[in-house]
Amino acid sequence: QEQVVESGGGLVQPGGSLRLSCAVSRSIFSTFVMGWYRQAPGKQRELVAAFNSYGRIDYADSVKGRFTISRNNAKNTVDLQMNSLKAEDTAVYYCCATYGPRVFWGQGTQVTISS
Repeated sequence: QEQVVESGGGLVQPGGSLRLSCAVSRSIFSTFVMGWYRQAPGKQRELVAAFNSYGRIDYADSVKGRFTISRNNAKNTVDLQMNSLKAEDTAVYYCCATYGPRVFWGQGTQVTISS
């Protein structure tokens, strides 16, 4: 059974950092396009950062220069390093694996930025 499991969320003060990790099945990690999305209360889910099908990385304009997505091939994880966090980054963050019509979402992890 394919699995996508996020971890690393929490409460942090503005300006702080968090690192999210998405653990995926080996079969997903090697073939699926991976990315991070987020959904704030009352808003639609939006792309944060993702590896596109050409192997390049797409970032939302709002996180460019602050967030970095990376793959850990040894651990089968896709990580999101978030620096200089702002209150508007508060959301549930989801990991997503996509391969053609097949899409797997994790359960989400809450990230709250507050003083």
